[in-house]
Amino acid sequence: MTERAPLSRRPTLSDKLGAIAESATLKVDAKAKALQAAGRPVISYAAGEPDFATPQFIVDAAAEALRSPANFRYTPAAGLPVLREAIAAKTLRDSGLEVDASRVVVTNGGKQAVYQAFQAVVNPGDEVLLPAPYWTTYPEAIALADGIPVEVFAGADQEYKVTVEQLEAARTERTTALVFVSPSNPTGSVYTPEETKAIGEWAVEHGIWIISDEIYQNLVYEGVRAVSIVEAVPDAAAQTILVNGVAKTYAMTGWRVGWMVGPAEVIRLAANLQSHLTSNVNNIAQRAALAALTGPQTEADRMRVAFDRRRRLIVSELSKIEGIVVPNPLGAFYVYPDVRGLLGREWRGKTVHTSLELADLILDEAEVAVVPGEAFGPSGYLRLSYALGDDALLEGVQRLQGLFA
Repeated sequence: MTERAPLSRRPTLSDKLGAIAESATLKVDAKAKALQAAGRPVISYAAGEPDFATPQFIVDAAAEALRSPANFRYTPAAGLPVLREAIAAKTLRDSGLEVDASRVVVTNGGKQAVYQAFQAVVNPGDEVLLPAPYWTTYPEAIALADGIPVEVFAGADQEYKVTVEQLEAARTERTTALVFVSPSNPTGSVYTPEETKAIGEWAVEHGIWIISDEIYQNLVYEGVRAVSIVEAVPDAAAQTILVNGVAKTYAMTGWRVGWMVGPAEVIRLAANLQSHLTSNVNNIAQRAALAALTGPQTEADRMRVAFDRRRRLIVSELSKIEGIVVPNPLGAFYVYPDVRGLLGREWRGKTVHTSLELADLILDEAEVAVVPGEAFGPSGYLRLSYALGDDALLEGVQRLQGLFA
């Protein structure tokens, strides 16, 4: 019998992970930083990251935590009990929901909380209603749970806020969950209490899970308050997962501490997943987060005042450019201008048809980095973060004014 040569077979890669797109915001920010490192005077509005230093008392708490050997050991996967208690207290204070600390899981940043929320409630083929414009991570996290993101778009004429009528039109028998974000990344829009209540009541009526991202809830302006959907509709708490973290309010993006709050059965599933995925969040960072939540809020308030000043400045200056429509953002630290009036026209010898092409033109000709609307939904928009220094913010907008004069 003739021996057969062994078949040659190349190892394969995951189709699921291969379909996941790189974070567009981080990609643009990395490109801007690379150009800056090469000596180009690029001004970047790309990253959703405060330019302030983490308040010193938080850093001091971390330094003190380094002196305790207990922090060098494994701790409960769901988070330090004292931090979970502090998060429960914050949830009552800011979201109007009284929860036991057992219904809190501390995560490696808000992204892990988002990922685990979808993993806990989405089954293969389930549809998740995703109001657009949306943060770039949501559709990818839904896909990783084998769900199907269903975009529901609201334009500048609606201040980028979807209505119950739009959600109902998109609902099918496969609809399992709704993503609700107020204040919004990327638009800075804040739903009114009445709008929030209407959406919450609709979700309760149809038995739809709500994943509510509240990470910007303390960054609001003009006397506005971001009312939590579980405060507007208390009955919604039984089917709502709240996602939050210290990154934005306390300038702690690199510390990687977020959390999720939800019904006991959801938290049990998420905690089990995390026990295998990452185990506990870094204990030093958890201690720093504890200080942030329980310490003085004066530094956070000071940063919010600075963001408000920058918000008013960038809205005023961008509005001077013919062809740009700038809805007034009332939360977060983003402005999301409608730039469709600039498309289909020639600028510096180049005709641009999409906001992706427009963002490339802006980087090449004005050395300003912005994120195109394609990263968040339909083309025709740009996201600019105003979480950068006042001088750079003004200079960057003036470059845009010169480019589109």
